[in-house]
Amino acid sequence: MEQKPNLESQTVQSTMLLPLWGRATASKRHSDILYDEQAIEIIDNYDFDFSSIASTFGEFSGLCYVVRARKIEDAVRRFIQMHPRATIVNIGAGLDTAFSRIDNGSIRWYNLDLPDSIAFRRRFLPDSERNVSVAKSLMDTSWFDDVIFSPEDGIFFVSGGVFFYFKEEQLREIFSAMAKRFPGGELYFDAESKGAVKKSNAMVQKTGNMGAMMYFYVNDAKMLESWSPRIHLVACEGGFEGVPLSKQLGMKMRLIVKLFDWTKMMKFVHLRFEK
Repeated sequence: MEQKPNLESQTVQSTMLLPLWGRATASKRHSDILYDEQAIEIIDNYDFDFSSIASTFGEFSGLCYVVRARKIEDAVRRFIQMHPRATIVNIGAGLDTAFSRIDNGSIRWYNLDLPDSIAFRRRFLPDSERNVSVAKSLMDTSWFDDVIFSPEDGIFFVSGGVFFYFKEEQLREIFSAMAKRFPGGELYFDAESKGAVKKSNAMVQKTGNMGAMMYFYVNDAKMLESWSPRIHLVACEGGFEGVPLSKQLGMKMRLIVKLFDWTKMMKFVHLRFEK
């Protein structure tokens, strides 16, 4: 494997190492939430010093990464129970490994990310027949043509830790275009409140990666319906809602989890594109 990541340091793309570290670290301690064997293998065999990430982000951030992966995977599982031959599009996939845990033998999976991110991903997670990478920007709608799907089989879009980095007007544009192109499709993603984004940006400034500032936030998920008559809000859940608390969580961490859900700092939004 390469000795160092071939990613520009002051970019959003470079942040893909954070959830990789989080899933690898936290799934060792909280395997009852999610166990990411591939992430652990990559970390163990990759000659890169993750100590600065660990010291900056800490245990709670690691927990958030593994919970986010679990929430998204649970949502996909629910969808493919009803649509076993569905197409899944992972927006801003980075080094996500969900396909290895979710695959039912018949779904089609696409990993959408920027060209340098996909090139980096393929060093560790090569494509396969039903798990294919698309090296394009989310805003480059030509990726619509790269996604093979059948309306009868269903299409489900997921995105974790990505939309924060876009401006609201950008997401309004692409969500509306997706709703028009993929009627009947669904989208599941994480979001933070305005206050949480402010705190996250303070953390970003601490890391020095000024190319990864965050902009988009969701205080009222219902407002997303105003972006297009085709967009319908299915649900908005708390960041930890529905995920069993790990037996390894101490009292302090449990209180933080409850605080985050009570203040709605973190949430997961589920949209449907009406036909």
